[in-house]
Amino acid sequence: MGYAIIAWDGPDPSRRAAARDRHLSVITRWAEEGRLALGVPLFTPDWQPAGSLMVLEVPDRAGLDAYLGEEPFAAEGVWARWTVHPFRIAPLRYRPLPQPGEPISATRTHTVIVAMDGTDAAAPARRAAVREAHLARVVPMAADGTLAMGGAILDEAGAMRGSIAVTRHASDDAARAWLAEDPYVTDGVWNDIALHGTRFAPLPYRALPGA
Repeated sequence: MGYAIIAWDGPDPSRRAAARDRHLSVITRWAEEGRLALGVPLFTPDWQPAGSLMVLEVPDRAGLDAYLGEEPFAAEGVWARWTVHPFRIAPLRYRPLPQPGEPISATRTHTVIVAMDGTDAAAPARRAAVREAHLARVVPMAADGTLAMGGAILDEAGAMRGSIAVTRHASDDAARAWLAEDPYVTDGVWNDIALHGTRFAPLPYRALPGA
């Protein structure tokens, strides 16, 4: 298990630019050590930086606190607010994430999908009923690169209450069309879905679980 941090920038974009090199230094080291599974920026629809998704592979809150203590975007006020979710990456045969030396796109290449389950009493049963169908759908998509990374948002007791997926869709329309066919959508598991454009920075990532 680890943690997913969804962070949102404050109104002053110069802070991100000023702290960017220090941020890259920290996340490069954390990726090398296997403690950062994925870190990507989040963009507005008009392609302005809006925040970040950081997925940590750390065993406990101490690891989370260590990262936030080192992260310049947190310490220097780039991020005005963030939410932290216990998170487990689904062990699938993902393609390798971009490594140092690979080019970085100037435009959107992927979509971050944050989907929360319903909060009614029947929500866990709805997820359990179609979970195998959902996994059967995404297994080949991890292998072909459509799904770059995905996993379950957990509550403090370890029960699944949502999902995060990073998919190879360069527009919200393409991502919504992909979502529309997923059993978690057709069978009412995901109740609140947000989409954010992103691209990858090449870092010395270790292989994702299952890859």
